[in-house]
Amino acid sequence: MKRKLLSIAAALCFIAGAKAQTSYGIKAGVNFAKIKESVKGFSYTSNATTSFYVTGYADMPIANNLSIQPGVSLQGKGNKINVKDLEQVTGGSLGIEDSKSELMYIEVPVNFVYSIPTGNSGSVFLGAGPYAGVGIHAKATRGNESDSGSFSDAGLKTFDAGLNFLAGFKLTNGFLINGGYGLGLTNIVKGAEDGSAKNRVFSVGVGFQF
Repeated sequence: MKRKLLSIAAALCFIAGAKAQTSYGIKAGVNFAKIKESVKGFSYTSNATTSFYVTGYADMPIANNLSIQPGVSLQGKGNKINVKDLEQVTGGSLGIEDSKSELMYIEVPVNFVYSIPTGNSGSVFLGAGPYAGVGIHAKATRGNESDSGSFSDAGLKTFDAGLNFLAGFKLTNGFLINGGYGLGLTNIVKGAEDGSAKNRVFSVGVGFQF
């Protein structure tokens, strides 16, 4: 799957690079990250933990008002688990404490973005596309104890992939206001045979396209 995503990204970048003038941008903001877990018939979406993202990207026009935007992004993800909420789902006492995970990824998104001009003020944009990511640091907190290290140490897969959805407004001077949603499609837990855990991230932020 890694090779397929990278091959698609490379082909799209090659096609776009042969078209009109490329511009560059940067975006940053706040992530509200959750993890959706499914185990033995139970499904539970955690509370959100707050993190951040920073993304650099190229905007390559491929048609009227349509661009492809490959980029590189630092993405903070993770979750918060309220034991009382989880016990309501499972219907029994779990005997554990509230916990929190903080996961940091380097991601490569490749988004298709369509712009809708709104006159002299700027344009509304809508977009979607795949992403592939590599986990670089994981931290887990349970009660008053915390531990940090690699994804492997935390029992998690290093690789993640999914889909991005984004929308926002770009002023004529290049300033951006944007929101997005990351839908993880990869089970990030190692060796999970009877369950899965997938990233879910809502983000808001600002940026500038040069």
